Amino acid sequence: MSDDPFVTHRRLLFTVAYEMLGSAADAEDVVQESWLRWAGVDQDDVRDPRSYLVRVVTRQALNRMRTQSRRREDYVGEWLPEPLLTSPDVADDVELAESVSLAMLTVLETLRPAERAVFVLREVFDVPYEEIAQAVDRSPAAVRQIAHRAREHVAARRPRVDVDRAEQRRVVDRFLAALSTGDVQGLMDVLAPDVVLVSDGGGVVQAARHPIVGADRIARYLVGGIGKARGVISATSAPLNGAPGIRVEVDGVLATAVCVVVVDGRITQLFGIANPAKLAHVDEEARLAR
Repeated sequence: MSDDPFVTHRRLLFTVAYEMLGSAADAEDVVQESWLRWAGVDQDDVRDPRSYLVRVVTRQALNRMRTQSRRREDYVGEWLPEPLLTSPDVADDVELAESVSLAMLTVLETLRPAERAVFVLREVFDVPYEEIAQAVDRSPAAVRQIAHRAREHVAARRPRVDVDRAEQRRVVDRFLAALSTGDVQGLMDVLAPDVVLVSDGGGVVQAARHPIVGADRIARYLVGGIGKARGVISATSAPLNGAPGIRVEVDGVLATAVCVVVVDGRITQLFGIANPAKLAHVDEEARLAR
């Protein structure tokens, strides 16, 4: 194993960038840009490589957020984060799993860039306020205020997550069984009455342009979509963003990744990502770390 601190902390750096950006592709770019900066400094002068590298990644991610906001102004339909195929160790780390869940990432999208950076660094990675202040070019006092606002904002919007992975898997399996047979009532039984489905096709593939609300509407929408599909559809469970999710293939080709939120034995949220540009990291396990 390399003694290069960048190699040692690469998984952490990718995770920091991904949680700030919600885009695996952008996170990879940020990590690469940060490596170039790391390669250009006198590393003997860096007393704390981990802190230094996190600071560099944070600054690069903040710059990338401005580019993202301009791109999303022209985005067709709902925008969702890129899903990741995650390993069992991510699911075992409850705090990490929650922080990379689609539900949490969509809440983080409602924060301002500096708020998101401060929240991620403090709440997920427990970075000291003084180090965060250096990363975001604010005073420690200002960072504490930003962190307080961000925590209140997220707390008011974050879903109540059921961390019982075994129950989540059972619920997903029941959902898949009902979906495979076109059982509308079976789907309604596993969906919460006020369940919400958000789809992201990016204007490239067909997807609902606006959220669909209600078990009956969503069950009929899903069954109707399968009935109209051209090709052989296969839906199987897959570990996505730290929790049991669903992989949908059409004629053996990945078409949609679905992340779900389960509360009290029922699905309360469904996030369907069908934009082909966002599915590159569903076939290869992401390397995440705190």
